[in-house]
Amino acid sequence: MRSRLDPTTLGLMAVGVLAVSLSGPVMASLVVPALAISFWRNGFATVAVAPFALSRARRELRGLTRRQLGLILLSGGCLAAHFGFWVTSLTMTSVASSTAIVCLQIIWVVAWDRTQGIRLPGKAILGIAVAFIGAVVVSGVDFQASTRALVGDVFALIGSIAIAGYSIIGGRARQSASTTAYTFVCYGTAAMVLLVAALVSGQQLVGYAPKQWLLILLVAATAQLMGHSVFNYLLSTISPMVVSLALLLEIPGAALIAAAWLHQVPSVAAVGGLLLILLGMVLVVLNNRSTPEEAPMS
Repeated sequence: MRSRLDPTTLGLMAVGVLAVSLSGPVMASLVVPALAISFWRNGFATVAVAPFALSRARRELRGLTRRQLGLILLSGGCLAAHFGFWVTSLTMTSVASSTAIVCLQIIWVVAWDRTQGIRLPGKAILGIAVAFIGAVVVSGVDFQASTRALVGDVFALIGSIAIAGYSIIGGRARQSASTTAYTFVCYGTAAMVLLVAALVSGQQLVGYAPKQWLLILLVAATAQLMGHSVFNYLLSTISPMVVSLALLLEIPGAALIAAAWLHQVPSVAAVGGLLLILLGMVLVVLNNRSTPEEAPMS
């Protein structure tokens, strides 16, 4: 594994961070129901991956064992839950708060490792505590703003737990399934679950203005494909820790884009909470000896 960050690697990391940072602000700007956004994002990504999966991984897809398929389907279900709750939270609270809280997913992954008997260094535990305090600060600020914003924070928290499950289960599935086969079935599963959820809840799936469709395509092409694909590629050339650290830049990245585009400027207290979350997660990543092989992007 190459550990040196050459210009090409740094350039790809910048592209990946920008792609995932666009996710929250773009989806928050959409005048489209949350479950519909989540469905189309995964649906378009599945269609984009399909030609490669059906040509290069057809034999592998046919030969998936019951256990392999079960893990991938479960991972897709977790991904659907993540998007369902997180995108809904973006309509209720600020992009900065929602993104920071959903990025707590790495804390839940580390906590899962702890339940499996993996010992954590003291600084990693300190990082978890600092990030938790930061989340409490952000939630307290949002509670003062409105109960709706606080509920949005709770939804983002549920989304972070769901994406942690996606990471843990997906990591096991990826041990025996290729990226192409896994991505195709996982995204397809998430899309189907979200389609059912949107239909049951009565959310409109079509009839949007052309600009809305373009924004949905933008988020699918950037965060869903470009962000995931770039970081998955980088995992073969640099350490998971470096990738995880790079992904933490989504928090300030999304906040800055939301401030410039949506005029969502966080209060001083909220900024303090966001910085605590970021600091805590940096401590966890730097001191966690069992960093996940893949850190999922938003």
